[in-house]
Amino acid sequence: MKTTISHIKADIGSLPGHSSVYGPVVEAVENYVKDHSKGILSDYRISHVGDDIQITMIHTLGIDNSEVHGIAWEAFKAGTALAKKVGLYGAGQDLLKDAFSGNIKGMGPGVAEMEITPRKSEPFIVYMMDKTEPGAFNFPIYKMFADPFNTPGLVIDPNMHEGFIFEVWDIMKAKRLFLSTPENVYDLLAMIGSKSKYVIKRVYTKPTHEKLPDENVAVISTDKLSFIAGEYVGKDDPAGIVRLQSGLPAAGESLEAFSYPFLVSGWMRGSFNGPLMPVGMKDAKMTRFDGPPRVVALGFVLKDGLLAGPVDMFDDPAFDGARKTAVNIVDYMRRMGPFEPHRLPDEDMEYTTLPKVLEKLQDNFEEIDQPKKKEKLKVATRDMD
Repeated sequence: MKTTISHIKADIGSLPGHSSVYGPVVEAVENYVKDHSKGILSDYRISHVGDDIQITMIHTLGIDNSEVHGIAWEAFKAGTALAKKVGLYGAGQDLLKDAFSGNIKGMGPGVAEMEITPRKSEPFIVYMMDKTEPGAFNFPIYKMFADPFNTPGLVIDPNMHEGFIFEVWDIMKAKRLFLSTPENVYDLLAMIGSKSKYVIKRVYTKPTHEKLPDENVAVISTDKLSFIAGEYVGKDDPAGIVRLQSGLPAAGESLEAFSYPFLVSGWMRGSFNGPLMPVGMKDAKMTRFDGPPRVVALGFVLKDGLLAGPVDMFDDPAFDGARKTAVNIVDYMRRMGPFEPHRLPDEDMEYTTLPKVLEKLQDNFEEIDQPKKKEKLKVATRDMD
């Protein structure tokens, strides 16, 4: 029987700024799911990273199901009501619509779902990021499913040797294409290196795969809040589901993709580049410069519609080196202040608050030419009242 894993997340209020979830709000979300999921969900887990509450749900209703999405939406609404009551910062900020319309996509919360044919043992990891964008998954998903230096199974496991199929979205033009690796690996890299435009949405096995023919084995949330709202409303904070073992990357190969804190976009006010730090849930609060960007990995096994776990995979001293490197990168990047490449380039700042600042200066610009006579300089002034 087909089974669906649905992971939906949202920022509905934080303590004190964009730092951390508030325990009673998390409880309100969990209580709603508990009280309203009978007959719809076979199992679920509530988790969090930074200021985002995350709901992982198991059911047999397929992706984009209105009942499943409705549970998540109303659970977040219940949490928002409490967040507003106690005055949490940004209460309900990811709930961009007033009423649920049958599908949560385009309404603010991030969604990652896959419908699968469960194996005898179905291990998977849910990766949850905070203070970054959907394209932050491009690098690690490529490493897991296409880089033999990260995933030696691509070389030595006959069930992985044929490679995988990547579904890539152009989130600017709302288009997609499919690229097969290893034969199209350079084409894939040519696109996903532009992580603010092209993002990996899903990874599939190939029809030749003996154990999992044509199965979705990884999915990423690709919701861009700035595109939905038309302006900066917070980070997109993506999440992803990655299946493991038996012809897929081993758990260790999947986690290895995060062993080096590569640079991602987001961080403070969604406007800066910084290192992605792998942490356990206990360290998943955002502090320095509202960050740095972080990723949590929760490991599960699915059997007969029920979840075992999670295991907090990055809560391990084996990743201490990555965390130390991330801190060193933070020290280096922060010295650049508002200068690129620490601050994002102009095309990525269009949906932030910067355009409102620059708009005030437009009338002070003048043509560049050779003045015929010495003139008084036109200086932009600022009203300090």
